[in-house]
Amino acid sequence: MLFPTSLVGSYPQPDWLIDRGRLAGRFPPRVRATELWRVGPEFLEQAQADATLLAIRAQEDAGLDIITDGEIRRESYSNAFATALDGIDIDNPGTALDRSGHPNPVPRITGPISRRHPVNVEAVKFLRAHTDRQIKVTVPGPFTMAEQAQNDYYPTKEEAAFGYAAAVNAEVADLFAAGADIVQLDEPYLQARAETAKGYGLAVVNAALAGAAGTTAVHLCFGYAAIIHDRPSGYSFLPELAASSADQISIETAQSGLDCGVLADLAGKTIILGVLDLSTPDVEKPEQIAARARRALPYVPAEKIVLAPDCGMKYLPRDSADGKLTALVQAAQLLRSEVAG
Repeated sequence: MLFPTSLVGSYPQPDWLIDRGRLAGRFPPRVRATELWRVGPEFLEQAQADATLLAIRAQEDAGLDIITDGEIRRESYSNAFATALDGIDIDNPGTALDRSGHPNPVPRITGPISRRHPVNVEAVKFLRAHTDRQIKVTVPGPFTMAEQAQNDYYPTKEEAAFGYAAAVNAEVADLFAAGADIVQLDEPYLQARAETAKGYGLAVVNAALAGAAGTTAVHLCFGYAAIIHDRPSGYSFLPELAASSADQISIETAQSGLDCGVLADLAGKTIILGVLDLSTPDVEKPEQIAARARRALPYVPAEKIVLAPDCGMKYLPRDSADGKLTALVQAAQLLRSEVAG
């Protein structure tokens, strides 16, 4: 299918499940933030499953071709996995600067990092059981987790990143075995810490994806539109991913007005193209979304483009998210008709 449609990863969590006001009023938590949940711990797992079903049905109703679980069970994209690993003292957090330069509580590395058990396998099995469409699952990337941690064990941050890569690699293998069609590494800090990433970011990503048994993706972004309002006009780390083993590269273009000429450097990769502006709840017209996608066509073959939102859909009101996703699907239909014609 030309121009398949997908979320990046997240979908808005219901107000009855999580305190969306508190969620939006802070940077994404790096350590656990159980105070965000509105449902008591004895009912939380059931409530999260029910909300995940709503997210799956909303995506199907909109007509998306590739379905995620909406990351409904997560307080942030990274903290559930990052705090489930051995070698992390979650009771005594450390501190690290976020991408805006402010200190944030983060996982503290106190021993060798290893994965004690699969983290998202049950979520993938649940998703696979409740949709017959292609499914994608996201995992925080090893470079980003190393940047979002206080390293009190490894001699260098690079060694910590490779420790995370081994844990992610084990998770990726189990996610494909559980039925995932696509596994995506979320690596926003490849962009946020580009100079460091140019040293070993590519090697760490490739270590995490080594031996992957299915389609893999790497996601880079400029930060959630709901939190980070100023956007650079281009990526500081992107052409480097041409040498990655990832099949797909996920980027944002809508809010930043990205010059899509940079995509010529990623020849051979499928591009997950962010074409929904999440800085506003206003629902774009399908033609406006299609026009954003057309900007990539001189540089990326139509058969190598997946249409998606920019990053951070979880912060939108649900009716706005649903409207934008429906418009995204309609834009894909316009583009398919043009190419077929």
